[in-house]
Amino acid sequence: MKLRLTVILLILCILAPTGYSQNNRRRALRVKPIVKEAPAYVDSLEGITVTAQRKKKKGKEWRQYYKLVHNFSKVYPYALVAKEIMLEADSSITTGNLTRSQRNRYIKALQDELFDKFEDVIRDMTVKQGQILLRLIDRETGITPYEIIETYKNKAAANFWQVIASMFGSDMKAPYNPEGDDIHVEKLVQLYQKGEFRKLYFDIFGKNPPEPVIRPKNDFPQQ
Repeated sequence: MKLRLTVILLILCILAPTGYSQNNRRRALRVKPIVKEAPAYVDSLEGITVTAQRKKKKGKEWRQYYKLVHNFSKVYPYALVAKEIMLEADSSITTGNLTRSQRNRYIKALQDELFDKFEDVIRDMTVKQGQILLRLIDRETGITPYEIIETYKNKAAANFWQVIASMFGSDMKAPYNPEGDDIHVEKLVQLYQKGEFRKLYFDIFGKNPPEPVIRPKNDFPQQ
């Protein structure tokens, strides 16, 4: 069984979010656009500039960057899927004028559907990929995993999973920080949204990135 505890947090975050936009704690996205004058496949690693080229460079920092590119390619489409599901569910609950029992039945049916869709995907993810996906879900929705679980489960559950996450080096309360800890991930997001990520991946690995099992409805076409 490859289902890891850290990735279980992802299931909770996806299965529990409906109605999140009504939560007055939801924050606006803090992502600032990165503008480049010309297309380039660039990432900065402590003074090093990564440019697209077929031959890999060597060294610890480069290996870490290549791993990040690979892991990002595996998980970012699912962050976009999670965002779409959350928005659709929120809209259904808001416009449907559901009673509490109807809302609970709707959420239960959604949970069953999501688990069927995501179970195999999540089982194949590594701990690191699960951690990156949690960060990207935070980026796309503007609410941290801790806030999601606290609001739609309870505070005790949120605190429990925060302890579990800390054992794996994660902090579910920490917001996505595109200018700090998440700067390298954010640059990959910018490339993806401009349709340039597939070229970067191909220039590094000599092949196209893996196709997601579940593709976002509003994906960004890649060149």
